[in-house]
Amino acid sequence: MITAAKRLDLVSEYYFAGKLREIARMQAEGLPVLNLGIGSPDQPPHPDVIEALHSTSENARSHGYQSYTGIAALREAWADWYGRHYGVSLDPGSEVLPLIGSKEGIVHIAMAFLEPGDVALVPDPGYPAYRAASLLAGAEVRTYDLKAKGGWLPDLDSLESSDLAKVKVLWANYPHMPTGAPGSEQAFRDLVDFGARHNILIVHDNPYSFILNEIPRSILAAEGAAEVAIELNSLSKSHNMAGWRVGALLGHSDYLKAVLRFKSNMDSGQFLAVQQAAVRALQLPGDWYAGLNDLYRKRRQVAEAIMEALGCRFDKAQQGMFLWAEIPERYRDAYALSDELLQEKHLFLTPGGIFGSNGDRFIRLSLCSTVEVLEQALSRIVQPQKNATTPISDPVHQNIRTT
Repeated sequence: MITAAKRLDLVSEYYFAGKLREIARMQAEGLPVLNLGIGSPDQPPHPDVIEALHSTSENARSHGYQSYTGIAALREAWADWYGRHYGVSLDPGSEVLPLIGSKEGIVHIAMAFLEPGDVALVPDPGYPAYRAASLLAGAEVRTYDLKAKGGWLPDLDSLESSDLAKVKVLWANYPHMPTGAPGSEQAFRDLVDFGARHNILIVHDNPYSFILNEIPRSILAAEGAAEVAIELNSLSKSHNMAGWRVGALLGHSDYLKAVLRFKSNMDSGQFLAVQQAAVRALQLPGDWYAGLNDLYRKRRQVAEAIMEALGCRFDKAQQGMFLWAEIPERYRDAYALSDELLQEKHLFLTPGGIFGSNGDRFIRLSLCSTVEVLEQALSRIVQPQKNATTPISDPVHQNIRTT
């Protein structure tokens, strides 16, 4: 057998890949597992978005290769969206780079800016892809602590007391996944100032800013951000388009040109119909986001009841499509609670330890299930085990892959 590249030794299989195989095996055995761990929206996009996909697909000229930088209408739609919702002015011709999902952007950024000898600062807890992409690019990964007592914000004073000479990139994400900690104008100003003082590129990942959040914010609105910060965004959460793979990188043209040099060697553009649908999504009025949040608020109420039934503590101010909670002292860690729920109640909740050691005593519940499914999960916790044999009423959650 031909051996795989040694760089793969630096990363392991994504946690959810193995866990979803386990859940699928249990379901094949007739066990009605409810998956409350995965952050994949279960509702469709707006009907106008689907119609735009359909109508463009019917045009015979829509099926050829597309530009690496996306159609002008899509770049303009992203720039207009940023202006309306974040108060950020962007040049659609040079400061907007559409992506085939923002997760690919994480890899593109790592490959464009990191190399052996560089250091990347990665949050703990944080999205595992930041670490994986940095390692695959050959960089050294150094974690920076996020803790509940600090509002899950970076302790920049502590970082500045460390050796930052080789640090080139700092990954950040607010509203934060997995903790739901909100961003703030001050937090973004502090990150930008930190990057400027130490010549560090701040990469801000911003897919959750419209979920259970009344004031969407972008790091690009901070003074001086253009010099040291770039931002990833996505339609996966805000527009129920996770499987469509629509994202963008926003920021200074020089940074985007560097990423494009790598990206243009990796893909051949995005299907035109998907781009036209994304244009329509970005033009949706404010009542789309209001309706989405009404749905998530109702689900959040049941999710909070589930956490309370488990004896977990949580911050009601958290944002995004998850509920992050501290587990009771009687459990060794969140893996123990997660495994117990899966085996005894046929419920899956995500152990916080997969996001870093600072998440070991926390567990995450996704709001991407109907109120009925969440109520069913609650009944399994508060009632005898026999309820775990109740048939699953929401088949969407049997075959999902994402964060």
